[in-house]
Amino acid sequence: MAGQFKGERLGAVVVAAGRSTRMGGADKTFAKIQGAPLIAHTLRRLAASDAVERIVLVVAADSVGDGEAVVREYGIGKIAAVCAGGARRQDSVYAGLVALGPCRWVAVHDGARPCVAEDVLTRALAAVRYGGAAIAAVPVKDTIKVVGDEQIVTGTPERATLWAAQTPQVFAYQLLRDAHEAATADYTDDAAMVEATGHPVRVFRGSYDNLKVTTPEDLAIASQLLGAQAG
Repeated sequence: MAGQFKGERLGAVVVAAGRSTRMGGADKTFAKIQGAPLIAHTLRRLAASDAVERIVLVVAADSVGDGEAVVREYGIGKIAAVCAGGARRQDSVYAGLVALGPCRWVAVHDGARPCVAEDVLTRALAAVRYGGAAIAAVPVKDTIKVVGDEQIVTGTPERATLWAAQTPQVFAYQLLRDAHEAATADYTDDAAMVEATGHPVRVFRGSYDNLKVTTPEDLAIASQLLGAQAG
């Protein structure tokens, strides 16, 4: 299957340099799920994908050695580098882009999304080929309320227009790098940074199983999902 993507595959920047503030002090990057660190599951999914050519892992500065150890211990292929991130998420992504080096397409993926499936990655590559900027997302299931001062509801957006953003977010490499270098504000989402340049960003169908682990409870859910996918 790799032949169908020859010369057109994704470079991937996996961002895992956050402070895990909602994990009760534990570093979720290296929390064990199904007998392996969370980040090992994420990297193995990407490395196994025919849509992905090479990977850079971005971790906190004091965790670079731990990241390299995971790559060695679990025999994860396609790793071009393990590098230190920065103070902000966008600083970490930019460090990953520099370490990855020029390529045609780049995917930015949360290290804390270990359940990303091959079909999502295949759709990501197809989507970025079409317009140069696309993000995984799923339609929201709940009614969303806009809430103002004193917890007063100020609006109810039409649910049909609302999608929950996920990763991977995929871009033409130079488009994303230029957006980072031109950014003058703080962004927690690469798509928003590219949107600010005026370039349109499309959505492609993600997966409700593509969970981002942010709390201890999420570790148990991710473990169940990984077990079900393996079965």
